[in-house]
Amino acid sequence: MNVFARIREFYQEVLTEMRRTAFPSWNETMGATAVVIAFVIVLSLFLALTDTALSRVVAKFISD
Repeated sequence: MNVFARIREFYQEVLTEMRRTAFPSWNETMGATAVVIAFVIVLSLFLALTDTALSRVVAKFISD
């Protein structure tokens, strides 16, 4: 099988798989995006507070 036939077969298989794919609705996409943004905000606040607390603890040990 030559290269061009293999490339053509590959793209035909890709198109077949794309037709079978179930993409999320707009509402599902927006809901998932909101969850991700909320999680990132909560995690960043947690990390900021943890960093601040640990920095203060280390500073106390260093200053003594």
